[in-house]
Amino acid sequence: MKAIETKNLTKIYGGHLKAVDALNLTIDEGEIYGLAGPNGAGKTTTINMLVTRITPTSGTAIVGGFDITKNSIDVRRLIGVVPQDFTADEDLTGRENMMMVSQFYDVPKAKAQETCNSLLKLVNLEEAADRLVRTYSGGMRKRLELIIGLIHEPKILFLDEPTLGLDVQTRTQMWNYVKEIQSRLNVTIILTSHYLEEIDELAGRVSIIDHGKVLITGTPAELKESLKGDIINLTLSDQKGADLMKTAPDALEVTDSGPNAVRIKVISADESLPKIINFISQHELSTVKLTVQKPTLDEVFLEYTGRSIRDEEGEDTRKMAMNMRRARQ
Repeated sequence: MKAIETKNLTKIYGGHLKAVDALNLTIDEGEIYGLAGPNGAGKTTTINMLVTRITPTSGTAIVGGFDITKNSIDVRRLIGVVPQDFTADEDLTGRENMMMVSQFYDVPKAKAQETCNSLLKLVNLEEAADRLVRTYSGGMRKRLELIIGLIHEPKILFLDEPTLGLDVQTRTQMWNYVKEIQSRLNVTIILTSHYLEEIDELAGRVSIIDHGKVLITGTPAELKESLKGDIINLTLSDQKGADLMKTAPDALEVTDSGPNAVRIKVISADESLPKIINFISQHELSTVKLTVQKPTLDEVFLEYTGRSIRDEEGEDTRKMAMNMRRARQ
């Protein structure tokens, strides 16, 4: 069955700016579905429509069997939303935060206590449950935010940048918790993330969105296979050398990737690399750096949007730093 289905979902601001343009998505029950795109691509607007924060200009979306415009209250009761910013009250304990949110959804007290205990155990927060949130580490806060979004047992959970600001080890632990939650609770998860390795690790399917439209949808493996080739990244000592590499053997496509740098697409790096190294030697070029990349979701992102997801991360540096400072307080 379908957890979410959108048909020509559109949002126009100011009468002319199309933030979301006739978007069509189909998300199955029980899957983890990734949404990736540059800043301003329409991801946030799409999510805000699906969780009924804003109304679409045209088109429809059915979430959990309910129309987002006609049955917004029903939609809100069956979804959970975990925002990227910390929202838990620092002057309350983890348990108190969860019980407070359960009241917003009219969960009976006994049921809320049972669910609370189960969720705290699921993410290993039992021992910290009765400590003030201000004493939690960043990773603990993220875990708490995750289960606060599950206290009313939603069928669909929206995760917005669930590991933003966490170190690599803590991020990996969060991935395990997300997998465990999806597996045990059979909840449908819609994931947005700047970490494409996170989407690769967690999502069964992913859509890349830009300019309010879906550019490509598939499993992470299918998206990587769509590139049909490997990438050889070269940085040379001068631009003249970089320009000459545009005539390298076996190159399917050569694009500039920075000062004195090129990105060479080949069918197989294993077969083409010796030829390219020989080409460099023949022309007496000086190589500063050479790396080989097998297809990754970041390469897919670059192929379909024209820029790397890493370029987008810089725009979120201020917000990430603020979250990390809060986590250390």
